[in-house]
Amino acid sequence: MTISLNGKLLLAGAGKMGGAMLAGWLDRGLNTAQVIVQDPAPPPENVKLIEQYKLAKREPGAPLSEPPAVIVVAVKPQVMGDVFPDLATLAGPNTVVLSVAAGKTIASFEKHLPVGTAVVRSIPNTPAAIGRGITVCCANAHVTPAQRDMCQELLSAVGEVGWVEDELLIDAATAVSGSGPAYVFLLAECLAEAGRAVGLDPELAKRLANSTVSGAGELLRQSGLEPAILRQNVTSPGGTTAAALSILMAEDGLQPLLTRAVEAAAKRSRELSG
Repeated sequence: MTISLNGKLLLAGAGKMGGAMLAGWLDRGLNTAQVIVQDPAPPPENVKLIEQYKLAKREPGAPLSEPPAVIVVAVKPQVMGDVFPDLATLAGPNTVVLSVAAGKTIASFEKHLPVGTAVVRSIPNTPAAIGRGITVCCANAHVTPAQRDMCQELLSAVGEVGWVEDELLIDAATAVSGSGPAYVFLLAECLAEAGRAVGLDPELAKRLANSTVSGAGELLRQSGLEPAILRQNVTSPGGTTAAALSILMAEDGLQPLLTRAVEAAAKRSRELSG
């Protein structure tokens, strides 16, 4: 599906996430004449992308001929205070500010913007880099249905999109999907280590663990079945998988451990967002 906008798009921050989004938009046919990129030092692969498509660039403080339809804020949270006040001067009455910056609340953007400016806060995750991410969003009261649809379309270029009405739930979503890839990578590490512990060659153990985790994830995606059904399908009564699951599904097993981990991540997200 081709992405179409009713005005300019200013991308502030062309790092890993901003670059992944930019590549997704261009792949979906976004008109290159509508794109403006602001980043003092993008990585080489994104410099190549910007030059290949001859995208317009903006220096901080430079005026634009008209307010953009959307300002996508993809800068690191620690430089937001330096970058965003300048970006805020570009917002017009029909501009929506779409943030993919972790830990920054809607209110932290609104204090720099004209009263009534539309703001969408979103939390993508790292699989967005390969177009397989999932992003959770929350809109302020000024976002119109058309602006919400536009943000949905832009974020869909790097994966699935979900919405919450209560911004407090962004912290919970961050703990599940934002931090979640790290939990899966840790599972692969631990599974490989467990393989080594029972005698496998370290390199083979790593290959078995990595392929098992990635393959199981793809099976989950393609089958459309619930995880519990897939788990049951591979578990024979009294078999090897059942023996392992008796440990993982014990009262002090994986579920309570993961619940505590997600609670800790959600708590830290609340602390970081103030």
